[in-house]
Amino acid sequence: MLHCSASLWSADLANLAGEIKRIEPYTERFHIDVADGQYVNLLLFFPDLVKALRPHTQLPFEVHLITINPEQWLEPFVDAGADTIIFYYDTVADPAAFIRTIKATGKKVGMSLRVQDPVELLAPHLADLDIVTVMGTYMGVKGVAMDPSVPGKIAQLRRAITQRGLHTEIEADGGIRYATVPLLHQAGVDWIVPGSLIFDGDPAELKRFLSGLGDRVS
Repeated sequence: MLHCSASLWSADLANLAGEIKRIEPYTERFHIDVADGQYVNLLLFFPDLVKALRPHTQLPFEVHLITINPEQWLEPFVDAGADTIIFYYDTVADPAAFIRTIKATGKKVGMSLRVQDPVELLAPHLADLDIVTVMGTYMGVKGVAMDPSVPGKIAQLRRAITQRGLHTEIEADGGIRYATVPLLHQAGVDWIVPGSLIFDGDPAELKRFLSGLGDRVS
């Protein structure tokens, strides 16, 4: 069965605590996008807000740093209650060193693969990552179709992970729709990051739909 990490960017931002409680039975963690207005032309979520939300659920928070200088945000978000930190490879001088720094905090670590990035970019780091987040849309936008390259990238990642005997998980973020989820499932994805699909639709229906897909066929 596919796992679900609900994106709070698509929640009712005026009622985040209530939205967390409403969606909590239908997701396994919450995905929190953090944008600094520099890496992308967008401002999203910040440590004090995450800290304020932390008491409202025991589900894990994965913090997706869409920022330059993610090193400066690591400690504030760890202190705020993040369980996983995801960053972009081109935002740090030494991705391997930053992976080690994140792991030293006891948190899980992930890297994002942009729409325009080849899978080979992350190959040197796969063994050290808990998760790879494959972006299905260009950064800073939502409500648009998934790029057609995504299932192929996920299948390529799945082969590499399987061949190397790794336990790295694959997550798809962006363009998550009822029509695209089966394609992602077939390609070998472990997690999806639904936004409007879960917050604007029927979350119980989505959970039944994911259950109906059954186990992934490798």
